[in-house]
Amino acid sequence: MSLDSFSPNLRALVIGSTGAIGAAFVRGIRAHRADAQVIELHRHSTPAIDFTNERSIEQASQALAPQGPFHLIINATGILHGDNFMPEKKLADLEYQHLKHIFEINTFGPALVMRYFTPLLDRERGVMTLLSAKVGSIEDNRLGGWYSYRASKAALNMLVKTAAIELKRSQKNAVLLALHPGTVQSGLSQPFRGGSLARNADDAVTDMLNVINQKTPDQSGNFYTYDDQQLPW
Repeated sequence: MSLDSFSPNLRALVIGSTGAIGAAFVRGIRAHRADAQVIELHRHSTPAIDFTNERSIEQASQALAPQGPFHLIINATGILHGDNFMPEKKLADLEYQHLKHIFEINTFGPALVMRYFTPLLDRERGVMTLLSAKVGSIEDNRLGGWYSYRASKAALNMLVKTAAIELKRSQKNAVLLALHPGTVQSGLSQPFRGGSLARNADDAVTDMLNVINQKTPDQSGNFYTYDDQQLPW
């Protein structure tokens, strides 16, 4: 895999590049395309981006516009738990501030990334990928629990689908994807039983880049796994 569906002068932007998966995307793109220009964006980059601050998202897009257009934009941010909270197991665990924070990072921020950064996509071949999660599939939900995380990812999936429909009219070659990375060794998965079975982030990213490389505008707005299975909404 060489990301050969993209321009010889590949320009990529990775949002959330300080996380395990984001950093692996930076390494993976550079490993597969030595010619690529890869820009890293996070809360402490220049420009900085903070999903709790809409203005920072807009300003980051304005600052990076002269370095575009971008052939590949990846949003690798996400939150499942924090220092003071864990995923809810039951309705009685729901708390407003927890819900709000999860949605800010997993839904509101990525939604505004689509608003401000899709105009920076290359008009011939531009792909924006937003990391989602299989547990955000409503149809696939068999176990319950993890209320805010599931809901935030389900909402993100709807936003991706809706934005893809709009972009078909104005940017016909744009591709928007919701992508499930699987269980990856990271701070997000570490506290949970599945974390011990998680895959290396670099292996997960290699798989995801293979999926991204194959997708065309006809597949825009869909929800895929790292091994290229299309997930139900």
